[in-house]
Amino acid sequence: MPRKNEPTERQCAVTREVLPTSLLIRFVLDPEGLVVPDLKRVLPGRGVWVTASKDIVAVAEKDRKKVFGRGFKTEARVEPGLADRVDALMERSALQAMSMARKAGELVTGFAKVEAALRRDTVTGLIHASDAGQDGIRKLAAVAAGREEQANGCQIVRLFDSDQLDLALGRSNVIHAALLEGQASENFLSRVRDLDRFRGLSGADGDKSDA
Repeated sequence: MPRKNEPTERQCAVTREVLPTSLLIRFVLDPEGLVVPDLKRVLPGRGVWVTASKDIVAVAEKDRKKVFGRGFKTEARVEPGLADRVDALMERSALQAMSMARKAGELVTGFAKVEAALRRDTVTGLIHASDAGQDGIRKLAAVAAGREEQANGCQIVRLFDSDQLDLALGRSNVIHAALLEGQASENFLSRVRDLDRFRGLSGADGDKSDA
């Protein structure tokens, strides 16, 4: 969230397009003059804003003297792999938010429990491991389609493999999970949408669709 009285729009240092800060990533310099991402937009100092796209962050890294040097008005060092580091930070943030949704009682795992939730509760998101079998996904999609409000409003997430889900949720063999209506679930889904957009996947796995 922007700090109090902070503008809600900024200019991308690469494209020069003015965008909402929610569509940008803020970068700052650490004490050694190294460019670091400030995903929460809370670190002190001058910020340079770049469109939240992996490709555009890669351009900023390549043209670091022009983008970061000009933006910070001083020499700025960039370690190779900046876009990949931002991706990893965003992925970690999403997984942490998923863990918080479980702790808030807004996430259930296991095929049978997910199926029951789809029939009984308001499910705002379905999580399938990226290595999940298509048969289970199709069966849950059919259940969701049987409730019109679920099919039209359920966000599908297939960004994480089963090992990542196991680690984040403290469970073993997590393949399917359902997100129940609530603030913690929405926070997770918001971070998923940000990660989708950063990777250029919007309109694919992270969007609302038929499960």
